[in-house]
Amino acid sequence: EFRKSFKERYPDVKGVTAVGKACGDKWKEMTKEEKAPYVDMATRKRAEYDKTIAAYNQKISAGGGSGEEEATAEESEKSKSEVNDDDDESEEEDED
Repeated sequence: EFRKSFKERYPDVKGVTAVGKACGDKWKEMTKEEKAPYVDMATRKRAEYDKTIAAYNQKISAGGGSGEEEATAEESEKSKSEVNDDDDESEEEDED
C-alpha cells in the first residue's frame, strides 16, 4: 500500500533504497493500532508458510524427491503439446 502511494506522490523516484527508507520511516511513525492489520497479515502468512514448508519437508523425508524433476517433465510435455497444437492449427488452415 505504501509503495503505491509513495510512487504516485513521487513518480521520479525509482530507487528501491529510497522507497524502502521512506517505508521504514513511515513504519516507525505508526502506532501499534495502525500496525495491527499488517502484523496480523504477516502472522497469517507465516503460519501458511510454516504449514507449506512442513508438508514439503515431510514429502522430502518420505523420499518424494524435490519435485523439480516432475515439474520439468510436466512443463516439457505441456510445451510439446502446445507446439503440436500450433502445428495442427496451421495444417488445418493450409487445408482450407
